[in-house]
Amino acid sequence: MDEFIKHINIWQFQEDLLTWYDKNKRELPWREDSDPYKVWVSEIMLQQTKVDTVIPYFERFIRKFPSPYELAAASQEEVLKMWEGLGYYSRAKNLHEAVKEVVEKYDGNVPDDAEKLGTLKGVGPYTKGAILSIAFNKPEPAIDGNVLRVFSRLFKVEDDISKGPVKKRIESYVKELISEEDPSSFNQAIMDLGATICTPKSPQCLLCPVNKHCLGFEEGVQEQLPVKKKAKKQKTVSYVALIMKEKDRVIIEKRPSEGLLADLWQFPMVPIEEVGMNHIEHWFYGEYGVEIHLQEKLGNIRHVFSHLIWDIDVYEAKIIQNENNDTRIRMVKTDSIDDFPFPVSHQKMKAWI
Repeated sequence: MDEFIKHINIWQFQEDLLTWYDKNKRELPWREDSDPYKVWVSEIMLQQTKVDTVIPYFERFIRKFPSPYELAAASQEEVLKMWEGLGYYSRAKNLHEAVKEVVEKYDGNVPDDAEKLGTLKGVGPYTKGAILSIAFNKPEPAIDGNVLRVFSRLFKVEDDISKGPVKKRIESYVKELISEEDPSSFNQAIMDLGATICTPKSPQCLLCPVNKHCLGFEEGVQEQLPVKKKAKKQKTVSYVALIMKEKDRVIIEKRPSEGLLADLWQFPMVPIEEVGMNHIEHWFYGEYGVEIHLQEKLGNIRHVFSHLIWDIDVYEAKIIQNENNDTRIRMVKTDSIDDFPFPVSHQKMKAWI
């Protein structure tokens, strides 16, 4: 390892980084104390999601579920409702299941043991490292996209950071450099550095507290790093969503319990490439036992996921006859629709009911 880190004075690197962090750290609600539960919730929310987006969700979630006991006692629908709009809903379901286990097995205390923590649902290597270091001040690396980017530049890693062996190499660098005295601040400092200065595009290297330790900056290649394979092009899938009202009630549908947006509610959607525009009414009756007549188009919603794009034409449909006994769909009062957790794309459709 020495040959890779010989360009860095480890003590000086830690000193420069932690001094900068002490003066410039972001004021974030989960940093107000070192409550392991709050750290855990924040880290799950922050996966794939920006800090500014997470803050109001975190505050609302903690008000509703201030400790593991309240979260464990909640229904899945309550949890999903509090998560509504934050996306990647499996995170919420896994967190809920894992917190139930913490209450049952550990009397509501988040374990400070790496092995026990790692067995909890949804707690991967990054989340485990973040909780152990930030909440329990243990010198554990927490390797996310920010850390991979910062360290790929520090050590001029020119290999693809999405590959396992490269991630392992960067993890070994972090283990060498992490502060034994204050690992909590060290890991959070790297996170803040990546979020505010060592950004994906146009890093502000002249403002960086550790630029004198950085091989990427020294050689002027910081903007070419990290190296990462391009994501696959997103597939576009077309749907027709149906707004079916009858007086003060409207039909909604629960998504399957597995897969994308599992267990959320939506306005019924017809896979248009499979069914075709001319057969929507026939397909819907065959699928749900509800006879409808398609009315005017209300609008279009395009929703982008990480791996696919939904192109949704929204139509009004008149209910002719409802012989439904399908548990997937439900007729609910329009003034109670906000009780159900909806994905963002379908929240937008509420404007048409």
